Amino acid sequence: MFRILFPLMVILLLLNACKKGTIPAPTPPPVQKTYVSENSFKIVAYFPSYQNPDSVDVSKYKMITHLFYAFLTPNANGSLNALPQIARFNQVINTARSKGVKVGISISGPSDIFVSLAGSASSRSNLVKNVLAFVKQNNLDGVDLDWEYPRTTDGSDVTYTLLVKELSDTLHNNNKYLSAAVTPGVYAGGVRDGFKPENFAYLDFLNIMMYDGVGWDKTAPKQHASYNMSVASFDIWLNSKGLIKEKAIMGIPSYGRNTNNGSAGYRTLISNGAKSYLDSAAYNGAIYYYNGTKTVKEKAMLAKQRGNGIMFWEFYFDTNGSNSLLKAANDTLGRSYN
Repeated sequence: MFRILFPLMVILLLLNACKKGTIPAPTPPPVQKTYVSENSFKIVAYFPSYQNPDSVDVSKYKMITHLFYAFLTPNANGSLNALPQIARFNQVINTARSKGVKVGISISGPSDIFVSLAGSASSRSNLVKNVLAFVKQNNLDGVDLDWEYPRTTDGSDVTYTLLVKELSDTLHNNNKYLSAAVTPGVYAGGVRDGFKPENFAYLDFLNIMMYDGVGWDKTAPKQHASYNMSVASFDIWLNSKGLIKEKAIMGIPSYGRNTNNGSAGYRTLISNGAKSYLDSAAYNGAIYYYNGTKTVKEKAMLAKQRGNGIMFWEFYFDTNGSNSLLKAANDTLGRSYN
């Protein structure tokens, strides 16, 4: 009898255990977070690979919210060239990250490369795949696309939108943000119209390059980045194109230009006698026109009223001292950086 009942008891116990779920189900894979745009006021800076980070005071990193290392360059088939100055890249990214800064990579290169790349579905796919791999490998927060410039005259306005959408879908699905550096828009034509408003939905913010416009402002024809130019640029992007202010980042140069298109960094000009509160100075046999601390303070207030951030090209060009442009902007905005 026992020999008959014992196997039956074992079977019943096993069946009962199964009913109670004691045999655990396989653990599902973790759900990948998708990126949700946030609307905090941004202070963005680019750090070019050719500048030495040792010459930038570490405290300056607390004056920004986002940093893009520049540049990662693509080939026409969507492959990526090796990043120059990888040791500098690691130093800059690690320092910024340690100060709570969001870190990313800016992708740029010759316009003809982008035209060819964006015009091919397979090349776009390759680029998106390679960019995502780079971002993941280096634990970056996002990507900036600096294509200067898509335009209507060659059809790249259409393929730019395709590229932006594909980058956006992939990066956002992997909890990474996407921004773009764009024209100031103050000159009518194929470049201004080359950025289609449908791109707004794919981008988390736009770094509007409100500089390099020598001769545009008739009241200050030698100034390449006047206050009036910034106002006009906001008018174009917000009113004509329909960009929401939460995605509008105002570009400010930390360098000056002369009328022959020569340029010099703000720190170079200051170290050679330029006054931080002025907007022009003699240097190396020419007059250079720049944005001093007074103008930067005015622009910071304009950005607060009409946009959602400021961007500097570029981080190294600023000074480390009390006449820093970033310091002037932070002080005006009431932002703590100690």
